[in-house]
Amino acid sequence: MSTVTDTPLPEAPPKAGRREWIGLAVLALACLLYVMDLTVLHLAVPSLSEDLQPSSAQLLWIIDIYGFMVAGFLITMGTLGDRIGRRKLLLIGAAAFGAVSVLAAFSTTPEMLIASRALLGIAGATIAPSTLSLIFAMFQDPGQRTRAIAVWISAFSAGSAIGPVLGGLLLEQFWWGSVFLLALPVMAALLILGPIVLPEYKAPDAGRLDLISAALSLVAILSIIFGLKQTAQDGIGPLSSAAVLLGLIVGGIFVRRQLRLADPMIDLRLFRIPAFSASLVVNVLTIFVAVGYFLFVAQYLQLVLGLSPLQAGLWSLPSAVGFIVGSNVAPRIVRLVRPAYLMGAGLALSAVGLGVLTQVGADGLAAVVLASVVISLGLAPVFGLTTELIVGSAPPERAGAASGMSETGAELGGALGISILGSIGVAIYRGDIAKGLSNDIPAAAASAARDTLGGAVGAAAELPNELGTVLLDVARQAFVQGMVVAAAISAFVAVGVALVALIALRDVRMDPDGETADPSSSPASEREGRPRPDPRPTVTPVPEC
Repeated sequence: MSTVTDTPLPEAPPKAGRREWIGLAVLALACLLYVMDLTVLHLAVPSLSEDLQPSSAQLLWIIDIYGFMVAGFLITMGTLGDRIGRRKLLLIGAAAFGAVSVLAAFSTTPEMLIASRALLGIAGATIAPSTLSLIFAMFQDPGQRTRAIAVWISAFSAGSAIGPVLGGLLLEQFWWGSVFLLALPVMAALLILGPIVLPEYKAPDAGRLDLISAALSLVAILSIIFGLKQTAQDGIGPLSSAAVLLGLIVGGIFVRRQLRLADPMIDLRLFRIPAFSASLVVNVLTIFVAVGYFLFVAQYLQLVLGLSPLQAGLWSLPSAVGFIVGSNVAPRIVRLVRPAYLMGAGLALSAVGLGVLTQVGADGLAAVVLASVVISLGLAPVFGLTTELIVGSAPPERAGAASGMSETGAELGGALGISILGSIGVAIYRGDIAKGLSNDIPAAAASAARDTLGGAVGAAAELPNELGTVLLDVARQAFVQGMVVAAAISAFVAVGVALVALIALRDVRMDPDGETADPSSSPASEREGRPRPDPRPTVTPVPEC
């Protein structure tokens, strides 16, 4: 006679209540500001260039130093949040972000603004990993977590939509520094409501943060980015080669140290998971495409078409709406098709939009808006799917570090997109404008025009009407040519990334109940037979902005 033993069913994860949903709204405020700080700066570039008169190299640093510093500190901040508490780190970062925003707003020199943006990047590095890891801790029910992450994503999309409009309104009435003051009310609300509605979470038995590892990761990331930036701007030279080599050597030392530490900053065994590694690569290159083209479009609307900052912000809204639509439709589609197919289709659609952008001339408002909407619809599903695969592969006590790795990839891709595509655009602009300017243009005006398009607009305003018109026509055509080449490069990258996603992630699929099904995505500790404390709730892929 056999004995039948009833196997107890696993307990259902706890449901989130009102406090968690209010806490989510507070986290969404932080994410909204996180992306607004980038979009409003793009609108402020023309007036900023006229006031501070930065060189082309300084202007690139003003724009991308924020992303560089965020990328350099994200892993460190994510790991630090796991150790000292994710809420505590978020509130500290919010206070610092608000204070440094005031410093940036009243900068009087390009060097002061670059330093302020660098400090903003360090403070901003606390926001994304803290908010994402707190959401995973607050919402353990898969269905609720799906909706919570959708709200989180919508906050990023809303920031990209609201930022240009609010920034445009401010720039219509005030000086360029006013856009940085948008951070103050948002951060004040976060500091007041955060301690009330956000739970504290930190990894149990977490060790100390390894400061040597933190320094190594920062040096490695910044050295490689600086070397690539110099190579794109000035060609391969001793400085750029030495910087990349230094970054690779320090990165190797960092990896070796992580393998030896009992409590490493990064669990490098995660890179043995094919879905994790492939998703990280796809995420980085997709952000490269998105941020690189957006830099050109923001300047095109104002400096080529002559729109006011507010008008440029309003014409940016359709693209942001496209992102919101794509982000909210993708979770339904991914239940029916594998994530790899959805990513591949989205990237192919974005390549079509970028192809439209290569056909734009000096009066192509409709084409630019249409291309931007198509690109946004295509890229929206990719960000969240890759982010969920990256963060969902980590155990709960490493959620902050995994979030930091995900956001590091995103910021690194964005910084590379701005620096590499931006530098290529500058090189083409300078070459074309040097060929197109006649000897009738005064030397001082010609020099200013060769530096940046903003300089050309300012110089043209001081010339007689006929000469000013000639200078503007040449400068605008040169800028459009640089934008077209950058869009073409981005289109080829998008097609390549689509193929990577289809090949490397083809075995990842979604069950009808929304759960991820991929045997290879289990953490290394499980595959090697080691116990894993407090197993992670089921991960549901949804898109991120």
